[in-house]
Amino acid sequence: MDEIDGPIELAEAPASGKRLPEILLLPNLLSVLRILLTPLFIVLMIQRRPWAAFIVFLVAGATDALDGFAARALHLKSTLGMWLDPIGDKILLTAAFVVLTIPALAQPNTLPVWLTALCIGRDVAIALGSLIIMALRGRRTFKPVLAGKASTVCQVFLMYFVLFLNATGKSPQSLGWFYVLTALLTAVSFVQYAFIGVRMFREDGLPPAGG
Repeated sequence: MDEIDGPIELAEAPASGKRLPEILLLPNLLSVLRILLTPLFIVLMIQRRPWAAFIVFLVAGATDALDGFAARALHLKSTLGMWLDPIGDKILLTAAFVVLTIPALAQPNTLPVWLTALCIGRDVAIALGSLIIMALRGRRTFKPVLAGKASTVCQVFLMYFVLFLNATGKSPQSLGWFYVLTALLTAVSFVQYAFIGVRMFREDGLPPAGG
């Protein structure tokens, strides 16, 4: 997930000099494609087509890397992209967690309910916290922490791994350790984000409860 740190740059049509609508910028189109691929991924999982679902998830994941690269390389960062990119990420990842936790859709490897609850719950808590901070303090950018990036990368690769294993019909014992690693990184990142959120309130002078 990319952060907007500097001025937002919009693409301009070379011939007329008019600015393109933000939705037509290449990074934003890639984010929209990722969102549109998510229902297809879910349908393929419901239809018990693991290889097709795996390939669609791979393509959707590739758009995440490409939209960030395009935004930086082509100087096409935008306000819309700041929202579309993380929304596309979370929609895809949440959908993957949910369908892979349903035994009827994910065999022979089904994600444990506690892991899915932890990962999705962390994202919901962070999103709610960010909305509260924005509403009370007007902040619009939040720097990702190292543990947050590591946990997201681990979650994505866990999805790849489980989807691939289910497509090949394998169930290695090492998968359990992957669950533990993902859970630990997710929990650590949540604690770190929680401390950052509390510090934001204190630095901005929010009075303590009851004060």
